Amino acid sequence: MGLRLCSKEAVLPFIEMVISILAQVSSMEITKIALSQGMNRYVIIVYSDIIATLVLLPCCLIVHRSERPPLTFPIICGFFVLGLSGCLANFFGYAGINLSSPTLGTAMLNLVPGLTFILAVAFRMEKLNWRTSSTLAKSIGTIVSVGGAFILTYYKGPPVLMTPPLNTSHGLLVQLSNWVIGGLLLAVDCVMTSSWVIIQAFILKKYPAELIVVFFYCFFVTIQSAIVCLIIERDPSAWSLRPNIRLVAVLYSGVFGSAFQVGICSWCLRQTGPVFISMFKPLGIVIAAAVGILFLGDTLYLGCLAGATVIVIGFYSVLWGKANEQKMGIDAGAKTIESSSQKVPLLQGYIEEI
Repeated sequence: MGLRLCSKEAVLPFIEMVISILAQVSSMEITKIALSQGMNRYVIIVYSDIIATLVLLPCCLIVHRSERPPLTFPIICGFFVLGLSGCLANFFGYAGINLSSPTLGTAMLNLVPGLTFILAVAFRMEKLNWRTSSTLAKSIGTIVSVGGAFILTYYKGPPVLMTPPLNTSHGLLVQLSNWVIGGLLLAVDCVMTSSWVIIQAFILKKYPAELIVVFFYCFFVTIQSAIVCLIIERDPSAWSLRPNIRLVAVLYSGVFGSAFQVGICSWCLRQTGPVFISMFKPLGIVIAAAVGILFLGDTLYLGCLAGATVIVIGFYSVLWGKANEQKMGIDAGAKTIESSSQKVPLLQGYIEEI
């Protein structure tokens, strides 16, 4: 029974993260529609986090009404830094995509698992013992998954499944200087995203209340992004929620793209660590490609199929490494309990003889 329970607890974060990625991808697709209707990319960040903050406030009051960790000034400062890293990641990402292209933006985000793994090892959140098979599996799996994501993004190859093209005249020529600057901004976005995962992992160790952490994160992102957006965007019409698709995008992105998705990521981050969370970035590319093929009429190319296969192999390798680590920890704990249970009767017998 204990083994079955452990296996369920190991599978649950995986299911939760898949649901989280589905929510993120669907939110991105709806946001793309709203942006195509003229909505400002920075304004939607402000609106989405306002909605997420309003949704999370009553949830925090209900879930943590009886007991919650004390809020100290260092913890609040940690919330502010967490919000700042998330806000900067959003703005650098959108600015980089605007100067380069969404393709380059997607490719650069594939660096997040590798950067997160390096930061996690540097801050001793992940054990790096090359003599163990679990460390080798996690390291090689991370590299393979990132490589598969680059294959999926950059290599097309011959078409495998043809669908009617929706639009073939949307090519965009970008100046080389803007492309380089955009790439640098996207690189900063990757660093900030990886830092966001690490900072949140530190905060959750000291303040193990995921909903409250996510609430303050969205609260500070709302304030910070609103200040930046008011400076950048001076046109009052940019804040309009008409046509209605803008309102739908804001509500959906706020509830599912921010509150729900970030909440699940926070819970899984506390259970599994930062590397496991970052590994779902390439998986999100696979899901986004599948959505495009099934619902948007995109063509399935050999590169997409090959990249998705490589990502799955690397992803499975990391999962195996994490599961092996948990198994080794459970076995070590069982041996400790067994040895202690054997020592106690001998000690008691010795006392009785005295």
